[in-house]
Amino acid sequence: MKKRTMYAWGLALLCFVVLMIVTPAIPQSQAYHDFADKREFFGIPNTLNVISNFPFLVVGIIGLVLCYYGNYMKLSLQGELWGWTCFYLGVAAVGIGSSYYHLNPNDATLVWDRLPMTIAFTSIIAIFIIERIDERKGTISILPLLLAGVISILYWRFFDDLRPYALIQFLPCIAIPLMAILLPPMYTHSTYWLWAAVFYLLAKVEEAGDKVIYKWTYHIVSGHTLKHLCAAMVPIFLTLMLAKRTIEPERQSLLKIWKVSWTEYRRKGNDTVVESYTYTTVPVVESQ
Repeated sequence: MKKRTMYAWGLALLCFVVLMIVTPAIPQSQAYHDFADKREFFGIPNTLNVISNFPFLVVGIIGLVLCYYGNYMKLSLQGELWGWTCFYLGVAAVGIGSSYYHLNPNDATLVWDRLPMTIAFTSIIAIFIIERIDERKGTISILPLLLAGVISILYWRFFDDLRPYALIQFLPCIAIPLMAILLPPMYTHSTYWLWAAVFYLLAKVEEAGDKVIYKWTYHIVSGHTLKHLCAAMVPIFLTLMLAKRTIEPERQSLLKIWKVSWTEYRRKGNDTVVESYTYTTVPVVESQ
């Protein structure tokens, strides 16, 4: 088993090296800092882009409290507790770091926006490994994954190359939904992972359409502000999942559950009951 793990990490490292060799560097575009909504209210520059990060801080703090207050989240494994702690710390830090960045958008302040996000992303991957693959491997992977996230930020700042950071950010977007569908869960309410993925995808669409959405809404709200609010729904859904879930008695992947449901639906559709009715004439006898 240890050899298989080493082979897996070795293959992942090899793929990363090959990717870095065959793909060109991705420098940070300075146009990224040019957001649509630059309005200032109450003396706060880029006000809506700043204050729309507040939900991250609130959800992050609530999540941390619930993880440790009377074990409200019912985290039965030590690795789970560490993983979710890192995740909620990252979420809370996004609320602070992203607000700081949007007060004065530039490469230097962008570090404090992206660093907490990498902590949240990598923590989620470790949590999935713990819950769906192997507890020990997932727990051991927490620190290496966090370090990989930090190194991707440092690499970008020193070499102006976003490739490692892009990999850290977008790999979970692909891996987590696939793992949620294909791998049998330890807990119930697995569909909350998919809802979280949908809102994150919507947030990325809104981010890309920042200026277009600002124009469509007649300069009321920009796409980037909406992106913050939609992205904040990700930890909200995951917190609801933690509060509601219980141990899954029969571990079945979502894909298998969907297949069974579809099979039953088709069977019911084919088993149509045909009933025939016979009508007879009943003579009426008049009373005298």
